[in-house]
Amino acid sequence: MTPGEPKRQGPPPAAPGPGVRIARPFGIPVFISPYWFLIAGLFVFLYARGLVQFQSVPATLRYPVAAAFVVLLYASVLVHELSHSLVALGFGLPVRRILLYPLGGFSEIEREPPTPGREFLVSAAGPGISLALAGAGYVLTRVIHGDGVVGVLVYQLFIANLLVGIFNLLPGLPLDGGRMLRAGVWKLTGRPGQATVAAAWAGRVLAAAVLLIPLVLYARDGTRVQLFDVVWLAVIAAFMWSGAGQALRATRVRERLPALQARALARRAIPIPANLPLAEAIRRADAAQARALVVVDHEDRPIAIVNETAVIATPPQRRPWIEAGTLARTIDPGLVLPADLSGMALIEAVRRTPASEYLLVEPSGQVFGVLATADLDHAFAGT
Repeated sequence: MTPGEPKRQGPPPAAPGPGVRIARPFGIPVFISPYWFLIAGLFVFLYARGLVQFQSVPATLRYPVAAAFVVLLYASVLVHELSHSLVALGFGLPVRRILLYPLGGFSEIEREPPTPGREFLVSAAGPGISLALAGAGYVLTRVIHGDGVVGVLVYQLFIANLLVGIFNLLPGLPLDGGRMLRAGVWKLTGRPGQATVAAAWAGRVLAAAVLLIPLVLYARDGTRVQLFDVVWLAVIAAFMWSGAGQALRATRVRERLPALQARALARRAIPIPANLPLAEAIRRADAAQARALVVVDHEDRPIAIVNETAVIATPPQRRPWIEAGTLARTIDPGLVLPADLSGMALIEAVRRTPASEYLLVEPSGQVFGVLATADLDHAFAGT
């Protein structure tokens, strides 16, 4: 994981698209965020200005050298992310993609490592390869001897990989060091949720510390910090705080999942013919203390579910003249769910076919009841 990289825990935020695909090493799609091109251009501009201090780099070559540095830097980021992904694949964990964006990279690993040991190894792979690249760069700086164009590039990449490796070892989510800390706490306590909370709060402390760096430097010896450096540190701190918060939210979601049981959330339903007046259907439901209406055919087979929102929106004076079947949605295969579904399996089933109501059936095919999405949402939110 690289500076500003979000956590690998839980699904990433929904986005219109991952970006531009540039490669597929080891079968893993690699995408570049559209914003990368904008920020990369800014990096080239700023780095080219910084090359003024290197007299061996001619003015005409500053921008080409800066562009080469940015490309090589993100190539190093890609190697960093590939190391995470390849170790995960070695443990049988599917990798959906790698995304490169302005502040680093993200390996979208579809499942959590099942043990703290594997979690540690997947997380340590990134900083380990970054430090290895830094070591190789240091050796090359000793071999090349000089401050020519190649020497400058090698030296800058050595420093960049060294900083990336060390920074990512800091013990707080969403950094790799935070994942390693989580693995350690998980190993000691046997509770991955508690480990995530501890590592996420450590990440928030680190984010606050990053924001305080300019103040500490100024208070200690009056060192003036450039505005760009302050903004850059603030962006990194914001990403760290956001990533840590995302990890905390994901943990709360996991804690609620066991309580999401289709049977417990089901509404009692009564069968009605499609041509039954809505007012009469409501009366029958009230008498049976039911909260759902299932339309059945002449053989009493369920064919549709009356939409609760449409019923509520119908004025009482019109209900005697409207057939209940006109407010019903046909029961497609995706709207029929096993009554025994629970947890993430229930969430995934609902995501596959979005609707307001679902028919719950027993293994024998008998109707158990109706699951309303509103009830599922309330249970998921803990209300």
